[in-house]
Amino acid sequence: MSDLDLTILQKIVIYAIPLIFAVTVHEVSHGYFALKYGDSTAKTLGRLTLNPIKHIDVIGTIIIPLIGLIFGGFIFGWAKPVPVNFGRLRNPKKDMFWVCLAGPLSNFIMYLIWILFLKLALVINPYFGTPLSYMAYAGISINISLMLINLIPILPLDGGRMVFSMLPTQMAFKFARLEPYGMIIILLLIFTGALFVIIKPLYAYFMSLIPILIQ
Repeated sequence: MSDLDLTILQKIVIYAIPLIFAVTVHEVSHGYFALKYGDSTAKTLGRLTLNPIKHIDVIGTIIIPLIGLIFGGFIFGWAKPVPVNFGRLRNPKKDMFWVCLAGPLSNFIMYLIWILFLKLALVINPYFGTPLSYMAYAGISINISLMLINLIPILPLDGGRMVFSMLPTQMAFKFARLEPYGMIIILLLIFTGALFVIIKPLYAYFMSLIPILIQ
C-alpha cells in the first residue's frame, strides 16, 4: 500500500502513534531487562513507564521523523536512552547482551502485533479499516527499521554493545575505543543514504513476509 496520496498532516497523524510506541517500548524494554539482571537505575529514575513524555527526544522522536516524512525517506527515530549502569548487572559483560537485545526484540514483537492489526483492518468496515491499515503499515515499517538499525554492530547501538559482550575481554576493550566515533559514523550513514542500503535486503525480507503472515 502506498501513502504517496496522503498529505503531510495525514502522514504525521498516521506515523505518530506507531513511532512513539516503537521508541518508547524499545527503551523501556532495556530498562526492564536491566532490572531483571540487577540494575535498578531506570526504575529509580522513573523511566520504567510507557508514558511517552518521559522518553521523547526532540531530535530523534520529532525532527528526524519529520524530515523523513517531508522528504520521502524511510521513517525511523529514537527516544532518550533509558539509563543502564552495566557495572551493576550481576554479570556485567554477559548480561549486557540480553539487556541490549531487549530493544530490538521488542521491535520485532511490535512488528508482529502491527501485522495482526493489518489483518484486522482488512476484514472490518473500510471506514475504520483503511486508516488502520495505513497505520499498521507504518508500524510495521518503523519497527523493522528500528530493529535492523539497532542491530548494526556499531557502538553505541545495541548491536555494537552485543558484539562487545561476546568478544574476549581484551578485544572487547579495543572495540570499545571506537565508541567516540560511533555517532559520527551513524550520522554519515544516515545522511548519505548508506544506512538504508545496508538494511534494505533484510528490510525487504521482513516486508515480504506480510502477505504470508496475514493469510
